[in-house]
Amino acid sequence: MRRITLLMLFVVLFQACHFQQNKKVSHDKLINTITEQLSYFPEIKDTLGLKNTSRIFPRTLTPSGKLHLVGKRDWTSGFYPGVLWSMYNLTGENQWKEKAEYYTLELESEKFNASNHDLGFKMIPSFGEGYKVTKNEKYKAILIQSAKTLITRFDEKIGCIRSWDHNKDKWDYPVIIDNLMNLELLFWAWKETGDSVFYNIANTHAKTTMKNHFRNDYSSYHVVDYNPETGEVVSKNTHQGYADESSWSRGQAWALYGYTMIYRETKDPVYLTQAENVANYILNIATLPEDYVPLWDFDLKDFKTEPRDASAAAVMASAFFELSAYSSQNKDTYVNTANNILTSLSSKKYFNTKGANKGFLLKHSTGSKPKDSEIDVPLIYADYYYLEALLRQTKINNQTKN
Repeated sequence: MRRITLLMLFVVLFQACHFQQNKKVSHDKLINTITEQLSYFPEIKDTLGLKNTSRIFPRTLTPSGKLHLVGKRDWTSGFYPGVLWSMYNLTGENQWKEKAEYYTLELESEKFNASNHDLGFKMIPSFGEGYKVTKNEKYKAILIQSAKTLITRFDEKIGCIRSWDHNKDKWDYPVIIDNLMNLELLFWAWKETGDSVFYNIANTHAKTTMKNHFRNDYSSYHVVDYNPETGEVVSKNTHQGYADESSWSRGQAWALYGYTMIYRETKDPVYLTQAENVANYILNIATLPEDYVPLWDFDLKDFKTEPRDASAAAVMASAFFELSAYSSQNKDTYVNTANNILTSLSSKKYFNTKGANKGFLLKHSTGSKPKDSEIDVPLIYADYYYLEALLRQTKINNQTKN
């Protein structure tokens, strides 16, 4: 990696020391603030009142500022249950566990939904986190069936799980960088069942993506399209980034998180190297801005007019905390970066004021700028990964104290 100048090193160390000195007070206060803010979600106040609708999962706000709810088939539906499980883990309060159980079970039928690759996004934050807490055998069975459904989208000739079925006029067999995140479900199923089919498919997809999705500097393409007859790459482009050759920020965050998670599950050093190479791109080639929250695409430099993406920052913070546990050489850099991201996301600039934005925690996320969709809004998955990062930070701090 590039050498960090003495000045930059001093700033990072000063910020880290300042954070360590105040972490107990700020942590307790932050949890109270988060708890209070989440109480403004209408679902939390009156769950039973939503029985008459299938759209019960908060995703974002409409342009007019109303709460935008989605059904269970939406790719973001698992994140609200995940937020609730995270709150139970942070506070130990049963109210969060009860709400998490309710919303989690609303997703059960998705275990048979083979229409897209998003089962990991839906089932790991909901049933996966729920199973860690409860060891509920029903959750386990649902997760295993979900993994069985997901692998039906795998093509051996291509070596990847197909991401989308839409835009068939544009792509024959699209695979997106986001799809790495869904592999966690397969690795989980492999460990729980001992069936190597889950491992082999996840491992093959990870290595095919590593081969075809990355440029020489380890920035990532968003979409790689394959020829389903030959398995060859047809094109490399974007759907949510600024340009085909640019680096979509959340895509880089998925790559960082994805290969860190894959190393955790496989202990294959090739994946740790890949994760660290992606980290190097984010930190030393693309470079994070002063407040550590990127614009929606790393290739953009207009910080006055282009929107930020707090969701990308939250995903990166969580990934950097985990990656720090596997890297002896860059451990401190990763922890300090993650701490600085969380400090920014917890500030008034990015954290919603009391009661604002219907109870979402973070503002200033960007869903899809090219599609003029969900720009500079709260997003439920930003909140989920923010809370996951906070949990990982807490664990690291406790280990340091002990």
